[in-house]
Amino acid sequence: MPENHELDTLTLTGLEVFAHHGVFDFERENGQVFLIDLTVGLDTSQAAAGDDLTRTLHYGELAVEVVAAASSEPVDLIETLAERIAQVVLAHPVARRVRVTVHKPDAPITVPFGDVSISILRFAPSVTPA
Repeated sequence: MPENHELDTLTLTGLEVFAHHGVFDFERENGQVFLIDLTVGLDTSQAAAGDDLTRTLHYGELAVEVVAAASSEPVDLIETLAERIAQVVLAHPVARRVRVTVHKPDAPITVPFGDVSISILRFAPSVTPA
């Protein structure tokens, strides 16, 4: 793939996970819903040319992997959770970059709010960010 090639994107939005992440004891004990959005940068041209699923990222399998990672061992911060998810995505050789957004809609905030989220952008080790 030429360096100036714009990557294709695969997007998964609103993956729902019930997990026990958070700083407070009650968050760890009771758990809560987290929503995850992914935008994966990859080159799908070979997959499309050959209509070959093995040359792209299987979004159904990826969704299962991300939910499993997000519902595993509790962490304090959604930043840590987002990093864990990014590493799961980038373990796929076809994934060149990923933007992960973790939403915590029931965050323990004492004023009215719509959402709390963190978004991170990570690159495969062999990719130099532009």
